[in-house]
Amino acid sequence: MSFTVAEPAPPRLNRSEQAVPGSNTRFLEKAAAGDADMVFLDLEDAVAPSEKAQARKNIIEAVNDLDWGGKTISVRINGLDTHYMYQDVIQIMENAVDKIDLIMIPKAGTASDIYAVDMLCTQIEQAKGWTKKVGFEMIIETALGMQNVHEIAAASKRNESLHFGVADYAASTAARTVGIGGPNPNYGVLTDADEAGNRDFHWGDMWHYAIARMVVAARANGLRPIDGPFGDFSDAEGYKAQARRAAILGCEGKWAIHPNQVALANEIYSPSDKDVAQAQAILDAMEEAQKSGQGAVTLNGKLIDIASIKQAQVLVKMAEQIKAAGK
Repeated sequence: MSFTVAEPAPPRLNRSEQAVPGSNTRFLEKAAAGDADMVFLDLEDAVAPSEKAQARKNIIEAVNDLDWGGKTISVRINGLDTHYMYQDVIQIMENAVDKIDLIMIPKAGTASDIYAVDMLCTQIEQAKGWTKKVGFEMIIETALGMQNVHEIAAASKRNESLHFGVADYAASTAARTVGIGGPNPNYGVLTDADEAGNRDFHWGDMWHYAIARMVVAARANGLRPIDGPFGDFSDAEGYKAQARRAAILGCEGKWAIHPNQVALANEIYSPSDKDVAQAQAILDAMEEAQKSGQGAVTLNGKLIDIASIKQAQVLVKMAEQIKAAGK
């Protein structure tokens, strides 16, 4: 282990993160009563320019008046390149800071972007005499943001999570696709011909590199990596496939842009009873091994060591978080 150890972000259950437009009061009410671990109340892409001011008021009223059932609440502000952003931060922080947990920063491009929002939040907190510090979520959704993802991840002690914004990222990199998340039939490899001259075409995951790079930046800085949207909310199996591959790469949650995706995310990112039992068995076996001075031991015909403990602890801790949340 390096002498430099990343300080982990506050532990939060983040299997599902539901996007809720601030301009729609009915959707805000439904989200408060829903089953998502986290919600981000949107002032950016889902809100028309003419509705920005009213959306701020809706969100402030909603977080103060509705029962959110213990959910983590985030507010996605407008981009730093717009004139809406400063009012988003000021009004939300001054009128709802005790009710929200996080601010989501879209299209994070450089560490300076995070610094700017941090400065504004800090000044408001100091002016108001508040001791609670709001955390940050950053969406990596541009080529500039991906280039600087490691610096962005380390830019503030408020940082808690990185999110992959696939739609804007595709536009920023001029990717030849119009879907939001998911595979593309033209991204694949053609095998050599067999003896009969037949060749197979295997689809690939065009977002693998981007998500893997984001995961590394997040984990190296103690943050949660979260996969972003999957646009076809009528395709449950497609959503689950994308969620599983992100989970395998290290993500611990995924966006839900429609209420019917919440349960899917919660399912995929919850360890199964079998996995938890196996993880607990590893921890028990290693505890016994260490009592006798052993650094490794076999369990069910497989070698387990210190690294196995760390993997098992992740699963057991997740199960404990879910149980503590009553989910």
